[in-house]
Amino acid sequence: MSDALTTPTGLESQYATQLATDLERNATEQERIGTEVQSLQEQLRGLQHDRELLLKMQQLLDDGPSGAVRQAGASRTARVPAPRESAPRAKRTVRKKAAAAAKAKPQPKSTEGPTLIELVRTHLGQQAEPRSAAEVTTALTQGHPDRTIKTTVVRTTLEKLVAKGQAQRTRQKNSVFYSTPDATEQAEKSDEGAAAAEKPESKD
Repeated sequence: MSDALTTPTGLESQYATQLATDLERNATEQERIGTEVQSLQEQLRGLQHDRELLLKMQQLLDDGPSGAVRQAGASRTARVPAPRESAPRAKRTVRKKAAAAAKAKPQPKSTEGPTLIELVRTHLGQQAEPRSAAEVTTALTQGHPDRTIKTTVVRTTLEKLVAKGQAQRTRQKNSVFYSTPDATEQAEKSDEGAAAAEKPESKD
């Protein structure tokens, strides 16, 4: 009778564990896809902005030759030295437009400095114990205040390192921690050493 009562409870526990795992996996996947969508949107906005600037530059170049043709036609009709004075003016106008367009063109972003994945990998390598994604984000934000670093992006970066074998993932209760393989081995050796030190010596 007792086995019949405990079996449904065991199944419910298994279902609950499976559901919790599926929910966590779903949340992680949503964060990953959301990060990729955000990155693609930023790239799209950059391309749209570049297209507007290129169209303006093209329009300025198209306006230059047409203006010169009109000036040449006026000089042939008037047959006076006046067009000689207007030609430098046209050149100055084109130069001013080109200079204004050059100023309006945004400067390319500097690519100097380590990438986020390099920063995360270096930070993990300097830690003696596993760190959560939030802890890594806080440390990187403090160390690089000029950069915008989000926890979701850091978590995705950590998962990429895990997939490449450059980091390890460990779970403690409901939290996920990350570390480098070397740090994990050192932590395990430290735990083994502490356990051996606590073990009482056998008396002969």
